[in-house]
Amino acid sequence: MADSGRGTILQFAPFQSSVDEGFWHKLSSLKLNKLRLDDSPIPITGFYAPCSHPQVSNHLTLLAESLPAESNEESSSLPASQGNRNRCPVPGILLNTNTLESFHALDKQSLLKAEAKKIWDEICSGKVEEDSSVLLRFLVISFADLKKWSFHYWFAFPALVLDPPATLVNLKPASQCFTSEEAESLSRACNEWRSLSSTADIPFFLVSFGSDSIVTLRHLREWEACQNNVQKVIFGFYDPCHLPSNPGWPLRNYLAYIYSRWGLGKIHFFCYRENRGFADLGLSLVGEAEISLSPGWRNHQNMPNTVGWELNRGKKVSRCISLAKTMDPTRLAVSAADLNLKLMRWRTLPSLNLDMLAATKCLLLGAGTLGCQVARMLMAWGVRKITLLDSGKVSMSNPLRQSLYVLDDCLNGGKFKAVAAVESLKRIFPAVEAEGVVMAIPMPGHPVPSQEESNILNDCRRLWDLINSHDAIFLLTDTRESRWLPSLLGASANKITINAALGFDSFLVMRHGAGPMGSIRNSQAETSNNISASMENLSISSQNGSQRLGCYFCNDVVAPIDSTANRTLDQQCTVTRPGLAPIASALAVELLVGVLHHPSGIYAKAEFANSNDNGSNEQPLGILPHQIRGSLSQFSQMTLVGHASTCCTACCSTVVSEYQTRGMDFVLQAINHPTYLEDLTGLTELMKSAGSYTLDWDNDSENDDDDDDCVEI
Repeated sequence: MADSGRGTILQFAPFQSSVDEGFWHKLSSLKLNKLRLDDSPIPITGFYAPCSHPQVSNHLTLLAESLPAESNEESSSLPASQGNRNRCPVPGILLNTNTLESFHALDKQSLLKAEAKKIWDEICSGKVEEDSSVLLRFLVISFADLKKWSFHYWFAFPALVLDPPATLVNLKPASQCFTSEEAESLSRACNEWRSLSSTADIPFFLVSFGSDSIVTLRHLREWEACQNNVQKVIFGFYDPCHLPSNPGWPLRNYLAYIYSRWGLGKIHFFCYRENRGFADLGLSLVGEAEISLSPGWRNHQNMPNTVGWELNRGKKVSRCISLAKTMDPTRLAVSAADLNLKLMRWRTLPSLNLDMLAATKCLLLGAGTLGCQVARMLMAWGVRKITLLDSGKVSMSNPLRQSLYVLDDCLNGGKFKAVAAVESLKRIFPAVEAEGVVMAIPMPGHPVPSQEESNILNDCRRLWDLINSHDAIFLLTDTRESRWLPSLLGASANKITINAALGFDSFLVMRHGAGPMGSIRNSQAETSNNISASMENLSISSQNGSQRLGCYFCNDVVAPIDSTANRTLDQQCTVTRPGLAPIASALAVELLVGVLHHPSGIYAKAEFANSNDNGSNEQPLGILPHQIRGSLSQFSQMTLVGHASTCCTACCSTVVSEYQTRGMDFVLQAINHPTYLEDLTGLTELMKSAGSYTLDWDNDSENDDDDDDCVEI
């Protein structure tokens, strides 16, 4: 670029402001809780950085930490930001009025002059040499309409007027002003200055050139020392402006300071700019300005005139921003809740589908210890549509173990868990779309009196409607038999079904495979009912990658029956170690998220760690196992696979087909006569045939030392 503006008036690109929404939110809280009617000036801190893009200027930005803390303890945002290369702190003042009329009536010229006088006094006193950021002092006047969530505001960046104006002798890209050795040394010195926490946020500095072309960046207070030791010195500053023909606004007060402090008539300046965090001499500028001012400047007799109110689209008017949508607490809660998930997408999980998670409808069967934990974990993953089904009430023993309940939920006989859980979820996160369903799940082994058949069938139909209208089902109930009907309905509807079950110190978390009618391998491909096939289904290793994964009941050789009859108190209650439920609940939700993000979805086969067959290296969430079994007593965990059984009482093609053919008549028969399921699936014949087998033992002592045929099970 050729010399720009020889002999012309030096013109500066105005500073631009930017206010983060968090600043207004914190100001609102400060106004409501601490300031109230107090409209005294508030010290604030703005932040800016050198230009880092050839087509975009950097702004002076206000953030939530720009304001003081609400507590009475003295707190400043400056130490927290000290040494941050992208946040050079700038002192400022906020005047927040109590009414819009007071805002408009403020004497803006007097306010601007008062702030400019602070700059002038700090130039005269020498404070600039200790803290050069005071040259950039700014002022904000505002009115916060907290009823409408609208904010009126106006920035001023006070600048001392040079009279007569400074003359621009030349202005070039820095890359054209130095030898290659000097340019390389200058870039290295700038990058080092910007990388040190002690200097990264100091916006004004000296650039000294030695006779050996070595460039050094120095503090302003080292000016006198530089006169005898270096070849030349230019005055550098962090320039927020990107324009190739104009320096930024910080140079105005910088020139006033240089002339007032040292009386220099010709000033060489360096507009430091960056690209991708490193010095860019092609974007940076080097210029020379001539100043000829009255002697009063040097003896500090009279303060110069001042300009600096920010223009709004070319006019001297204030700005107004309405944050009615974003400042609503519910909307703020949504934004804050999604922050961690959105940050995951920056680097770690760019493929994370937040829209899919938010739209996934989850049905939680059971609102006890597991149900409470699963609901909260789902919300943490961004799931917003949750239905909880439970027929129980909150008892006094529940709140300690079941995280959605408090003591008030236990009073007067206790609230229904489904209702209390939904209320708690909405208190935690108002944007959740939660629904509670008070209903008992019909169970095999719990015969239904004839007068109750109609109600039970209605419950069955309602459960079917709920399962059919949701995308994922969680089985979190206390008893084994209460999981049978949801397992059957989930297999029939081909729904993602996640099961979590607890023992005293052990747990099982698993995902059910696809239903027999929706799986890749349909009922015709299932093996015959014989003992070999059944033992194959109990294997923990996959022998056939296309084989359908089993459900919770696939390894059973009996139909589910009443597990609560003739039980002692400790057997009736879910007695588990307190740490077990959070672990199992977290794994259950992680399993669902894994299924949702897997290319094969519900049809995904079981994957194991360190296996070359699972393709986990291509999945950002890692492997997708079938079963996870853990033990707290051993602090151990293992992943297993169990394939679908042709004799399963819940998900085999025979049972699902019978349900789809006979409907609720089949369900009622299974509830009243559990052995019917054993007869239907062939379990009865299987047990008879197993009992008819005889085992011959070889007691030949001569082969005692040969144990090659021994298998540890």
